[in-house]
Amino acid sequence: MTLESTESVTELANRMPPSFTLGVAAAAFQVEGALREGGRGPSGWDAFAEKPGAIVDGHSPAVACDHYNRLPEDVALLRDLGVDSYRFSLSWPRIQPDGRGRFNEAGLDFYDRLIDQLLDAGIAPMATLYHWDTPLPLEHRGGWLNRETAERFGDYARAAGERFGDRVAQWVTLNEPLSVTLNGYALGVHAPGHALMFDALPAVHHQLLAHGLGVQALRAAGVAGGVGVTNLHAPVRPASGSIGDRAVARIYDLFMNRIYADPVLLGRYPSVPLYARPWLRNGRRMSDADLRTVHQPLDFYGLNYYYPIKVAIGPGVTPIPAEPHKAVARLPYHEVGYPDLPHTGFGWPVAPGHLGILLGELQDRYGDSLPPVYITEGGASFPEPDSVDGTLQDEERVQYLASHLRAALDATSPGGIASGVDLRGYYVWTLMDNFEWAAGYSQRFGLVHVDFTTQERTPKQSYYWYQALSRARRTRAGQ
Repeated sequence: MTLESTESVTELANRMPPSFTLGVAAAAFQVEGALREGGRGPSGWDAFAEKPGAIVDGHSPAVACDHYNRLPEDVALLRDLGVDSYRFSLSWPRIQPDGRGRFNEAGLDFYDRLIDQLLDAGIAPMATLYHWDTPLPLEHRGGWLNRETAERFGDYARAAGERFGDRVAQWVTLNEPLSVTLNGYALGVHAPGHALMFDALPAVHHQLLAHGLGVQALRAAGVAGGVGVTNLHAPVRPASGSIGDRAVARIYDLFMNRIYADPVLLGRYPSVPLYARPWLRNGRRMSDADLRTVHQPLDFYGLNYYYPIKVAIGPGVTPIPAEPHKAVARLPYHEVGYPDLPHTGFGWPVAPGHLGILLGELQDRYGDSLPPVYITEGGASFPEPDSVDGTLQDEERVQYLASHLRAALDATSPGGIASGVDLRGYYVWTLMDNFEWAAGYSQRFGLVHVDFTTQERTPKQSYYWYQALSRARRTRAGQ
């Protein structure tokens, strides 16, 4: 590590509360592979990935990181990393291949092994029930456009809670429902590949309902761990002071930051500007009964933050180049980006200060209705690192993580712009390079390098930096 990296370890460790959680996150479909092993059924993503042109360079998720067959090796990496917690997702089609009816004992056994090995390594499991891999039979019946999917999700959540609830420290119902609706049902660049634009809005309603039913099911199962949800958020700003830019920024902010959070945290949908209502003609008003289901008491709120967004009125070309946004030209706005900032391999602006701004906005918007917050994903992709003295040097990732952690701690410290936010932890995305959805294997987010031909794992500089931070924080906490 560089001198600056070493100093950042000491500084950050000294600033973290003793109970602050340091973790890493991953998702089943991105790491497990073994799509046809152990009784797993197909998912909507299996089918989408087989479509010509859907995935960059035709990459296949069939093997991914082969985590399903390399579980002990990967848990050893987590143990040596020294993190407090591992956020993983349960694969719905691995546990319940048809999305309804029978449960797959081999799939349940796999997650029993994962959870038990994590606990043996001193790592608290955080389990996400849904990270985008809808069982294909449910997708064929309409997926999140169909209310039945929410109801089936409740059944699945109950079974997972009954099986694992005595050992999982924390539960996340859904991961980034915004991304599912926007990329999967509105733009068609993720599974299931529908380009419905604003006609995708029923997916909002049904995912929110699934969250509420999932919370109820977990609590009915008597899980010992806390229950929450994870949403993607970003500060949204207009490209200029023009009326048009300010109007579309308000709409974008509504969809980015409020349409999922308001019902969950406040028990109501946000008000929609009059000029936006023609686009929402196919939106469905949620009944009072559904809102009561959605608005469940939560033990924590998960926040995923990657970059801020700046928008202008009218169609345009997105500055984010790594995914084929085919339907973007049909939107009434476009992102203009932050050309003066450094960017990740995905083309995302590196803006740690905006994480503090975002935390402040959440505090101002939700106040006492905001539960304790975990940053459940934060990280960046960068090109293949060079090897220097036997270590893969990814100093850019080290600086990214250090600056974002520092920004979060600054904002939530006494006198900070989000001092009222009870920030409990930070999870790095991700443990190891993996299948990055439509970008295939072209984007590397991992602390650990994966050779996708040999499956060899090689820790990067950032792994050793995060390991040092974990140790320093534990030392300071007297653990």
